[in-house]
Order: sequence, then C-alpha cells, then structure tokens
Amino acid sequence: MVAAALRTVPPPHSVPATNHASHIHIEHVSHGFESPAGEFLPVLEDVSLEIAPGEFVALLGPSGCGKSTLLRLVAGLEPATQGTITQDGTTITRPDPSRIVAFQDPTLFPWRTVWDNVALGPQAQGRLKANKASVEAALCKVGLEGFAKSYPHQLSGGMAQRAALARALVNDPKVLILDEPLGKLDSLTRLEMQSELVSLWRKNGFSVLLVTHDVEEALFLAQRVVIFSPRPAKIVGELSIERPYPRHRDDPTLTALRREVLDRLGLGKSW
Repeated sequence: MVAAALRTVPPPHSVPATNHASHIHIEHVSHGFESPAGEFLPVLEDVSLEIAPGEFVALLGPSGCGKSTLLRLVAGLEPATQGTITQDGTTITRPDPSRIVAFQDPTLFPWRTVWDNVALGPQAQGRLKANKASVEAALCKVGLEGFAKSYPHQLSGGMAQRAALARALVNDPKVLILDEPLGKLDSLTRLEMQSELVSLWRKNGFSVLLVTHDVEEALFLAQRVVIFSPRPAKIVGELSIERPYPRHRDDPTLTALRREVLDRLGLGKSW
C-alpha cells in the first residue's frame, strides 16, 4: 500500500508557519473570459484550495484547463470573476512584492547584465542602493555569483532560469508562484534545476505554488499535488506526498503514486 492516496478533501497541514511564508486561501473561485463573439468562456469552476505557510503545492491537469489562470489570480494580475483569494487574511486585489511569479521563459532583458536583471525589483521599488547586498546574495543562492557581469546571450538555458529565480528571490517573497519554470530546459538540466528548486525552498521557507505538466516533477518537488479536470477546471483530487527530502527518483512509493495520478488524469492505459 502506498503512503498516500488521492483525495478530494485537503489533507491536514503539518508545515510550520514561518516569517518568510504566507497562507493562501482560495475560496469558491470561478473565472472566465469573454470570447470575440461576446460569449462567456468558463475557465475555472468553484475552486477552493488552501496553501499553508511554507507548503509546496503542485497543480496538475490537462493542457489549457486553467491552471495558469489560477496562478495569475493568486498573483493579483487580474481579479476572479467569482469567489475570493486571500493572503494571510487580506484579499488579493493587485500584484505585491511578497508574491513573485516565475514563468516558463526567463524573460531577461538582453541589454542588461545578469546583475542588473536580478536588481530589477529593488530598482523599480526605489530601494536598490540599500539592497545591493540582497542582489549579491540572490546570485549566490542560485550559483551565479561568477556571472554577474555576463549578458543573457552568454548564458545556457539553465543559467538563464537560475537568473530568473534569483530575480524572484531578491524580493524575499513569501509566496513563489511558478508557471512551468523548467518546461523548456533539456532533460538533464531540468533534473538538476528541480533539485536546486527544492534546496532553495527548504533554505528560504516561502510557500510555493507550481504549475507543471510533468507528473514526475510534481511528485519529486511537492508536498501536495492538486489534480484538475479539463476546462472549466475543477479540483478532482489531491495527493499528499508523505516522503522525506531529498527524494529519490526511483522511490517505489513515488512510482506507485505516479500510476494513481495518471489514472486520475485518464492516462493510465497510455503509460
């Protein structure tokens, strides 16, 4: 018997609260868009979810079901059509430096050095002079201290993604929102970056909300996996992964959980 099973009721949280993490509460959120023809296209339907302070949660589901849309709502990039999303009890209505998004593309400015790209947040907030040490520290956290003066075109894909993570970490976020940040990396670099991401999360203690289409990645990284239906997305299951870190990719428990996830996604017979 495996250590966890799919469920529709959130598992009890065992993650201790920290000063560097926030509690996110998503309550009965529905969302959609208006088509060019004026029709309402539902994307999310009655989604309720809690992310405990310091918890690592991964979202899995069919492509285009609405996972990335939910991330945008949590980030405050747009308001939900219905329902509420709160951070530590306060309704999210706009972006905030305590919630940082890292996308699939590093989106580094090619005319700025790595150091200057990482410094964008403090510079935009008018506090770069007092936070230069934070920029240096963020580069060290991702192993790019020797590439501060390099330009994006001089970096490999993995190094560019490290720079994007450093740009997020320099803001000392309480919530790190990741929209397939490793999706375009080659397989070996992706495996390396997965381990780096776990290490950064464990050292910094922020809450993490990750969207990925890679089942193995979700099981390797997250403490809890939330499974969505096709659009309009509903939560159809949750998986609490009670395995210690660092995790081993050949762990038979993770292999069994992978089969459960694929079955719930309707892919069990294809693998």
